[in-house]
Amino acid sequence: MKEKVILAYSGGLDTTAIIPWLKENFNYEVVCVCIDCGQEEELDGLEERAKFCGAEKLYILDVIDEFCDEYIVPCVQAHAVYENKYLLGTSMARPLIAKKLVEIARKEGAVAICHGATGKGNDQIRFELGIKALAPDLKIIAAWRNDKWTLDSRESEIEYCKAHGIDLPFSADSSYSRDRNIWHISHEGLELEDPANEPNFEHLLVLGVTPEKAPEEGEYVTMTFEKGVPTSVNGKKMKVSDIIRELNKLGGKHGIGIVDIVENRVVGMKSRGVYETPGGTILYEAHQQLEELSLDRDAYAVKKDMGNKFAQIVYEGKWFSPLREAVQAFIESTQKYVTGEVKFKLYKGNIIKAGTTSPYSLYNESIASFTTGDLYDHHDAEGFINLFGLSTKVRAMKMQERGEL
Repeated sequence: MKEKVILAYSGGLDTTAIIPWLKENFNYEVVCVCIDCGQEEELDGLEERAKFCGAEKLYILDVIDEFCDEYIVPCVQAHAVYENKYLLGTSMARPLIAKKLVEIARKEGAVAICHGATGKGNDQIRFELGIKALAPDLKIIAAWRNDKWTLDSRESEIEYCKAHGIDLPFSADSSYSRDRNIWHISHEGLELEDPANEPNFEHLLVLGVTPEKAPEEGEYVTMTFEKGVPTSVNGKKMKVSDIIRELNKLGGKHGIGIVDIVENRVVGMKSRGVYETPGGTILYEAHQQLEELSLDRDAYAVKKDMGNKFAQIVYEGKWFSPLREAVQAFIESTQKYVTGEVKFKLYKGNIIKAGTTSPYSLYNESIASFTTGDLYDHHDAEGFINLFGLSTKVRAMKMQERGEL
């Protein structure tokens, strides 16, 4: 019997060409695995395509709810944003994909896992770190880094497929490189490769419209959270995946969540991309508004640092690590009282606050108002300022003594 290899399969040109390439160069039996994280119509006709191209079988695994509950929610709770803009749409899906590839490899008794991620990108790191963490005994084949892979363009891949009896309607025309799941869609390539160029949004956008094309009337939305987990939109209780779908519709309609960023990849280069994350942007903002009320000052400050650390961990593919578990444990401990309702208005790319309430709100009107109340004596501030500014005053006195002030 031939040894088996598990191929992370999307149905695109790269992974289609990899099927005959694996059989020809390694004499493997190829088992394709497609992980459904919410790619929607991209999955249409995948099974027929995989088998037509020489795969023994194709697994299509629906992991959307697991993705939302166990990967997206922790990132929302952490307010994990990479380099101030990127909401980790591709990054947070990769460890789950790696986990499922390993599970199928064990089920099929495979000796290797193959992926089609480019040798210049982040995904090769995310896939391979996940596989190494969960199955260090399995061989990893990265086609684009393998010496036996001689295909260097879409044209050469199409010709290779045709030479192996695979004639599918792939186009050699240039197009954006995209990654889509329930959380977002990313766009790279074409005019985006030059940071001097403005994105061609007319051609580019998939999930929504630009703010200029959004409705002239704003739309109010209410959300509820229970211990940091979203539970309803506009009074309708839903599971997290359905909440994201609903927010995607609302956010896309109002031009929310379009980000143009030049980011620093793990491998060292800068890359430019446009991300559409309409529902995720709303969810992050709503959760943040509730935390403003319910977290104390010190916890809020440390959590901000931990959120940045969590984003870095996820971006770098280190999900299956003790550090991720430790940081997530801290974050989860802060969510105990992040419960309440958030109301906001969506208007031409903006999320405008319209009122937040929580049974655990730390906002105390009798303290915060400008009128004098029983809980705060204005005179107490004098002693506090004297002590708080003591080091500043001592230094100034020394500088004055030396004639340098």
